[in-house]
Amino acid sequence: MALLDILVYPDPRLRKKASPVELLNNRVQRLIRDMAETMYAAPGIGLAATQVNVQQRVIVADLSEEHDQLQVFINPVISSKQGEIETEEGCLSVPGITAPVPRAEEITVTALNADGLTFELTAIGLLAVCIQHEIDHLDGKVFVDYLSR
Repeated sequence: MALLDILVYPDPRLRKKASPVELLNNRVQRLIRDMAETMYAAPGIGLAATQVNVQQRVIVADLSEEHDQLQVFINPVISSKQGEIETEEGCLSVPGITAPVPRAEEITVTALNADGLTFELTAIGLLAVCIQHEIDHLDGKVFVDYLSR
């Protein structure tokens, strides 16, 4: 495994929209492992492939204190959103800055897991916020975009 370089805002590569993963191969599996190692070392609770200059729709997240509950979302799509929550967000690509960002409090997301199996997850609270934040990265958005609203 390897630590990857995390792009720092305002790097224009953070604005690129990620492409879907077409084939779950060894390269993608290695990316997932390296992203997880990078996220844990940073430390953070989520990381999108675009943040490490890989323009593919891959997210890793782990909200556990022990770093033993890694979740992988490949080609994630949010199918429903409910409620609203505003939390103080930070970002590994925007070090030292936090700001309140409005998000849906509950989401349902469909994705592939690290084994290439489709799953659906209903996420609430911090996990829902994390997934939305990381999907924003896949879409070329950075949380500081919300500051000008």
